[in-house]
Amino acid sequence: MRRRLTWLVLLCAVIFFSQTVHAQSWQATVGAQSSDKGLQALGFLPTEIWIHAGESITWTFGTDEPHTVSFLAPMQVRPTYSAGCPDTNTTPDGSAFDGSASACVNSGVIRTVGTTYTVTFPNPGNYKLVCLVHANQTGVVHVLAPSDPLPHNQDFYDRQAAIQRHDLLSDRDNESSEHDDRGKKSEERHDHDFDEGHAHHHVIVTGTGELVSTPGGIQSVSLMRFLRPNITIHAGQTVEWASSDVSGHTVTFGQEPPNTTPETPKSANVFSDPDGALHAIINSTSDSVHSGRIAPAPQDRTNLAQSAPGITRFRVTFTNPGIYPYICAFHDELGMTGEVIVLP
Repeated sequence: MRRRLTWLVLLCAVIFFSQTVHAQSWQATVGAQSSDKGLQALGFLPTEIWIHAGESITWTFGTDEPHTVSFLAPMQVRPTYSAGCPDTNTTPDGSAFDGSASACVNSGVIRTVGTTYTVTFPNPGNYKLVCLVHANQTGVVHVLAPSDPLPHNQDFYDRQAAIQRHDLLSDRDNESSEHDDRGKKSEERHDHDFDEGHAHHHVIVTGTGELVSTPGGIQSVSLMRFLRPNITIHAGQTVEWASSDVSGHTVTFGQEPPNTTPETPKSANVFSDPDGALHAIINSTSDSVHSGRIAPAPQDRTNLAQSAPGITRFRVTFTNPGIYPYICAFHDELGMTGEVIVLP
């Protein structure tokens, strides 16, 4: 009888231990994308998680678009992704974030589907999660004392992630032809509006995007495409790329700058028009032009009031006939490319 009781106690201990170990590792996802990679959900899925102190969360990266998993020290100004954490930039997988004044944990830029990054949280607190690539991508981790009950289990977070993924991609998760159809309508609308005051410009909408606010943070969805990317004009005319996206893009002709990042400046042959738009003149199909980052002003920075307004318009005047292919240097691998055909 005593032996049976001993085995029963041991069995209960094993079951309790296995459940505890299972509860210490939570799962979440970073980003989602459409089948053609053109539509990108820029968010932590789900945006909000409750765990116990001493437990960890593993984020699985789900897109070809780059992201980071980053926790910053209190009052730390949100850095660029190339700067990352002070002194070390990236921190090893499995690093601990304790919320102290010197704390900073950063996965570094990850752009491979299926890659994972784990963070352990030793102390109770409410910790903001950010992506250093996308200003409008945030979340929160609530770390409770071990004695406090948790409101949700892993199944709940899996359902929340699926719902948020669906909401971001629904009604937009179309094939490329449908992207093109929507782009055609959009360009026609923008051309009509713009031609009233600038009849010599042809407008290409550079991506589209929407912001979504949740109780846990901000998400966004971006169409990583030039809408009506192929356009035909005559020599001497000007094309304008107008950003309608919350994400940053480039318009790049010819040779791409090496190791292009959002901090890569515009090429030397790009100047500013009086209305603040950037402008370049291309005389030959062999010319190279790089717009630099075309996007609204950065969000979620403590020094936002002192930052310059974003550049959302880029113009190119083509002086000679020819075929001029161009790309977004950030998202060409996702299919964000186009072509300008210039007739005599």
